[in-house]
Amino acid sequence: MGAVIDRMAVIDRMSELIVSCEHATNRVPRKYRRLFAGRDRLLASHRAYDPGTLELGRLIARTHGAALIVAPCTRLLVDSNRSLGHPRLFSELSAPLSAADREDVIGRYYAPHRQAVEDAVRRALIGGRTAVHLGVHSFVPVLRGRTRRADVGLLYDPARPGEARFCVAWQRAIESMQPGWRVRRNYPYRGRADGLTTHLRRHTRTTRYLGIELEINQKFPCGDRRRWTEVQRVLLGSLSSVLDSWS
Repeated sequence: MGAVIDRMAVIDRMSELIVSCEHATNRVPRKYRRLFAGRDRLLASHRAYDPGTLELGRLIARTHGAALIVAPCTRLLVDSNRSLGHPRLFSELSAPLSAADREDVIGRYYAPHRQAVEDAVRRALIGGRTAVHLGVHSFVPVLRGRTRRADVGLLYDPARPGEARFCVAWQRAIESMQPGWRVRRNYPYRGRADGLTTHLRRHTRTTRYLGIELEINQKFPCGDRRRWTEVQRVLLGSLSSVLDSWS
């Protein structure tokens, strides 16, 4: 099973939006369900997937006619946002797999997703456009007893001026629509940490690639439905305004 791609269109002649969801689902392929026997509670938790990201990713992609590329399985089997060789590429449940099975997992579920994103970025760059790659993620409000003090996080590489400008503009746009929100840059993770955007920065070697990760506090998608709908409206509207001005 490969990555899921809805459709692609150009934002304008100069830029192209590509949306990816690395942790959108807690699905376990049939061949590997034995690893998760009796682990239903774990599979329903934030460790297995990022709640809300598939819904939001679809909304953003549909609105902008952008590519939507979705990793096909739970990160507890293989984490599509980790590099090959990373110690947490496989979870404690999938790490005991044989070498052959690990290669099978990488070939069937990990590599197709990464390749699909890379191909979409490459097509934009070859076409002379700026590739605006948005990875949609969400984070648990409390981790190991510590409260994450943000509603929205925007991750990027501070050494890349284009990414920095984009995220500053998006932060301001969100805060203008929702002044009470706490929007933080490079929080709760660092934008230069190991991940798909970091890999693509190295791989593309061009400033025409913008790798941005959106992090949403899971209190929204896991809370009141009307509130979550409003959050999505604000995120979509603020992103649209930034993309319009960026163009």
